[in-house]
Amino acid sequence: MKTQHLRPAQDGRLPEPTCGTAFAPALAGRCRWRARFPLAVAAFPCGVLALGILSVALTNGRVGVGAQATDAPGPATVIVRADQGRHTIHRNIYGHFAEHLGRCIYEGIWVGEDSPIPNVRGIRQDVVSALKRLNLPVLRWPGGCFADEYHWKDGIGPRAQRPAMINTHWGGVTENNHFGTHEFLDLCEQLGTEPYICGNVGSGTVQEMMDWVEYMTADADSPMANLRRQNGRDRPWRVRYFGVGNESWGCGGNMRPEYYADEYRRYSTFVKNYGTNRIYRIACGANSADYNWTEVLMREAGRRMNGLSLHYYTIATGNWSRKGSATVFTEADWHATLRRTLTMDELIAKHGAIMDRFDPDKRVSMIVDEWGTWYDVEPGTNPGFLYQQNTLRDALVAALNFHIFHNHSDRVRMANIAQTINVLQSMILTDKERMLVTPTYHVFEMYKVHHDATQLPAEVACAQYRLGDHALPQVSASASRAPAGALHLSVANLDPNRAAPLVCQFEGFTPKRAAGRVLTASVMNAHNTFDQPRQVEPRALEGVAVADGKVQVTLPPMSVAVLALE
Repeated sequence: MKTQHLRPAQDGRLPEPTCGTAFAPALAGRCRWRARFPLAVAAFPCGVLALGILSVALTNGRVGVGAQATDAPGPATVIVRADQGRHTIHRNIYGHFAEHLGRCIYEGIWVGEDSPIPNVRGIRQDVVSALKRLNLPVLRWPGGCFADEYHWKDGIGPRAQRPAMINTHWGGVTENNHFGTHEFLDLCEQLGTEPYICGNVGSGTVQEMMDWVEYMTADADSPMANLRRQNGRDRPWRVRYFGVGNESWGCGGNMRPEYYADEYRRYSTFVKNYGTNRIYRIACGANSADYNWTEVLMREAGRRMNGLSLHYYTIATGNWSRKGSATVFTEADWHATLRRTLTMDELIAKHGAIMDRFDPDKRVSMIVDEWGTWYDVEPGTNPGFLYQQNTLRDALVAALNFHIFHNHSDRVRMANIAQTINVLQSMILTDKERMLVTPTYHVFEMYKVHHDATQLPAEVACAQYRLGDHALPQVSASASRAPAGALHLSVANLDPNRAAPLVCQFEGFTPKRAAGRVLTASVMNAHNTFDQPRQVEPRALEGVAVADGKVQVTLPPMSVAVLALE
C-alpha cells in the first residue's frame, strides 16, 4: 500500500493519518555548502560538518553566512571523508534525564514492590527492558529544579519512615521519597548505565553534599559509609558524574554568575574522591544564550571543573507562555520547530569559543544536560506534569540535535534529553500497566551505532526546504566509523512534501554493500498511542544501491534513516 502526505486543512490543523498515493520526488532550488575555516565549520549547524546549504566565510573574526542557491535539479550529494576522522562521538551524548516531575519517576520507573505491574525491587521491568535496548549510557537524577529542593537523607532507610515533602516546582504534589538514592542506583545497575547525580546547592549545605558523596562512594569505616551499610548496601557504588547545582541562574537560586562561581568553588571542594572512585565535577552552565555566564564561570572556576552544562529547549512558537500543541500543528509550525532546533549549533559554537579562550586544550567538557522539545501539556493533564505526546516532528528534532552534537564532539561529551518517561520529549509513555515507545525512542535506538565511534567529516549539497520567507537545508547527514571498523551514515530529510534522492561518495573508503532502516510516516503529526502503539517505527530502507564506489538511495519525505556500509 502506498502512502499519501496529508496537507493541513484550511484552519491549519492536521487530519488524522490515512493512506493513499505516493509522493513525487520533485526537487527544486539546490544549494551548496563549503567550509573554508575550522571555526566556520564548528559554528554552522549542518550535518557532520554542515547540513549543506550555506557557504561560510570568516569576516572580522566572526562567522558570516550567506546562501548560494541555484535552480539546478538533481539528487542531494554527501561526500564522506572516511580517512579524516579525528574526534570520538562520546556515547554519553546519548544520555538521559529523569526528574521527580509528573509521572517520570512514579509510575514511569517506580511502581513499588507490591504492584501488579511486573517489577524488580519496585522498578518496572517493561521500562527497563525498553531502555536497555538503547544501550543507555548515562542517566541524570534527581533534577532539574527538583534537585535544589531535594535532601537526600529523606530518601534512604525504611520507606515507611521516610518523610514526605511538597514538590513545589512540579504540580505541588506530595513526594513520598520512596524512590531515593538506593532505588536510583539500583535502576542504574539494572540498566547497566552510569549515574549522574545532581546535588543541592540552592537549599542544601556543603556538609549535606559532602555526606552524600561519602554515603554513595566511600568504602571506609566512616559515618556515612556505615549508614549505607545499615540501609542494606555493603559495597560502595561507582558514581562518576556529579553536578554541583542545577540552573543556579533560575530555579536553583536566582544567582548571579559571580556568586555562583564562588559557590561552585566552595561546594566542589567538598565533593571528595573516596577510594578508587573519581568524581567528574560538572558546574551549572548557561541558560541558552547567556554568554556572560560562561565567561564568568570559565574565568573564575574553569580550572576546578571537568564539565560545564548548557540548557536549551526547542519551542515551536518561541513563546514560553504559549508553546503550541505537540500533535495539532501546521507545516509552518513544523518548519519553525526545525529552524529553532538548529539554534543549538550557534549556542554550542559561541559558548565553545568562550571556553576555548580559557581552555584551549578542551579539557572541560560541554554537557548539554537538558535539551529537547517543549510544548503545551496534553489537554486535561496537570500543567505541572509537563506530559506531552511525541510525533515524527520530534524524531527529526532528535536527529538534528545529534548531528550537531557529533559536529562538536571535540567539546560536547555528554547530552541528556529531557526527559526519559512521560515528561517533555520522552522515550517512553506509560498509562498504568500499558507502555509504548515514541518516535524519539526509535531515533536513539537507530543512532546507537554512533556510540564511541569516530566522527567522519562530510560535505552535503542539497535542495532547500523553503516555506514562505524561511529556508532550511532539505538534508542533514552525519557519518562515523565504529571501533570495529563499520561505517554508518545517518541522514534526515526535513521536507515533509518531497522525497530526497541521495548520492553518497566516499574518500578513503570503498563501499561494497549497504543496507539501512528508515523512520517515517504519512503525516507530520503521526505518533504512537496506547491503542495503536506501532504507528511510527523503523522499517527497512528500500532501494539502496551500491555502484562504482557510490551509494544511492531516495529518502522519503520527513524521514530519518541510518545506513550501514561495508
